[in-house]
Amino acid sequence: MNGQTINRCPWGDSKNKLMQEYHDHEWGKLNLDEHYLYEMLVLELFQSGLSWSTILNKRENFRKAFKDFDVQQVAQMTDYDVGMLLQDKGIIRNHLKINAAIKNARAVLKVREEYGSFAKYLQHFIPSPIIHHPEVVDDVPASNELSKKISKQMKKDGFFFVGPVIVYSYLQAIGLINDHLERCDFKYRA
Repeated sequence: MNGQTINRCPWGDSKNKLMQEYHDHEWGKLNLDEHYLYEMLVLELFQSGLSWSTILNKRENFRKAFKDFDVQQVAQMTDYDVGMLLQDKGIIRNHLKINAAIKNARAVLKVREEYGSFAKYLQHFIPSPIIHHPEVVDDVPASNELSKKISKQMKKDGFFFVGPVIVYSYLQAIGLINDHLERCDFKYRA
């Protein structure tokens, strides 16, 4: 920002350049690209119980392991593929999370059939194109009533590892919820 001091949300004001880049250019910025939606769903479910920096540092490895996040290809993965992923030291080798990523690819394909796209499925829960939380001054919630509602429906629709906290974080990641703090220079960027 032209040599000025940049104000970021505390978690994005990190020495980790990947965290800064993610905060500045992705988090809270609306992106409804089908490919990106699945990528972020996979990354968010793997992040559960871990730091986001751990996931960002392994993002390229996840990209390779999950076939560049191609939903069609991941949905066709077999037990053999799961076994291979469990040996891949470049990703988080958690059997439940690996299976959830594959099952979620299959669920994405099913909701696409009904709604036309995964983006339309997600948007039908959101009352406006994007939710800004202007009241967010110092503390960002971990979940809310909307994430609880979406989580419940996603589970009914065959998704796994989509509890209210993961769903809330996911909505932030894809920009359907913008929770940049009031003092953050990236709060209202396009």
